[in-house]
Amino acid sequence: MRVAAWNVNSITARLPRVLAWLESARPDVLCLQELKSTTDTFPAEDVRALGYEVAAYGTGRWNGVAILSRVGLDDVARGLPDEPDYEGAREARAITATCGPVRVCSVYVPNGREVDHAHYAYKLRWLGALAESAAGDAAGRLPYAVLGDFNIAPTDADVWDLAAFEGATHVSARERAALDLLREAGLSEVVPRALKYDVPFTYWDYRQLAFPKNNGMRIDLVFGTPVFAAAVTDAYVDRDERKGKGASDHAPVVVDLEI
Repeated sequence: MRVAAWNVNSITARLPRVLAWLESARPDVLCLQELKSTTDTFPAEDVRALGYEVAAYGTGRWNGVAILSRVGLDDVARGLPDEPDYEGAREARAITATCGPVRVCSVYVPNGREVDHAHYAYKLRWLGALAESAAGDAAGRLPYAVLGDFNIAPTDADVWDLAAFEGATHVSARERAALDLLREAGLSEVVPRALKYDVPFTYWDYRQLAFPKNNGMRIDLVFGTPVFAAAVTDAYVDRDERKGKGASDHAPVVVDLEI
């Protein structure tokens, strides 16, 4: 079974590439982030034509998540229990579903903007709600994973130059401590374990030739329960999908499981 996560940075702009990638990579489940579309305007029919069921959740603003599955799509939950709002509104940042033999949660964690910004405090609260929700699903009968764009680099090695991020979000101690809440809920990162050696970046800014210089970050992550992690046989970051005109600034992260 193949499960993947991809921040597409606008499903409308990236649709041709997403459809082509579905046909070439053939994931059984694809978790998407940063749709920048509403639930109703997600191009579900184009995806269904390739044999995938669709569960989308978006408001048309700078968020939105979806799960595409060709192995079944049941028990869909949009949002998180006790999810905080931001400036009086709940943002579309999490969607969970059972896809055949696994349950997955596609997440687009708030950016945080700056460490003294209200959005940073919101990010930490949101991660707390995610950990509580994950603990409930982790206790279920199915292998379970939370995957997507976490907007956090787990270690200093996951950014191209730590000095460039001094005092910034994505590398702060409080954000990384929030990731530990997922570990306390019984989940662990599965991609580094599967790759064993160098773990490539997943995001490169569009500016200042960041991708050709490999000035990137590893912020697209997969956290799984022990039974999910034990089933992982391989993993990779599809760096080629970041190349060329019209690419997202993120690359897909792919995990293969023997389930």
